[in-house]
Amino acid sequence: MIVERTDFVSVPVKDLELSTVFYRDTLGLEQIGEGQWPEFQLGENVSLYLLDPTNIGRQFEGPHTSSIALRVPDVGEAREELEAKGVEFDGETFDTGVCHMALFRDPDGNALMLHRRYAP
Repeated sequence: MIVERTDFVSVPVKDLELSTVFYRDTLGLEQIGEGQWPEFQLGENVSLYLLDPTNIGRQFEGPHTSSIALRVPDVGEAREELEAKGVEFDGETFDTGVCHMALFRDPDGNALMLHRRYAP
């Protein structure tokens, strides 16, 4: 098998409208799909789409607990921008010695992270 790239990441949500507003307006992601499958561009080659599991005959079984890392130019600046929009972060920004990370959640509790690697 040859994997060429990741096409999309799906995020389970309970309220498509509320989550669409969060990802589009609060996070500022470019929305490229609408309707039952709101989709947002993440950089050059991957997108994130919101999935209401009831649209495919399943139940919402809880949020993602492993963070989707959103690469930003400056974690501190991006964090300040989101905090000004009411986003609450899970603790302080981490400096791991190779990157900065700031953890937060979407309205359904899905784990997200602002991320920037600064060392090779």
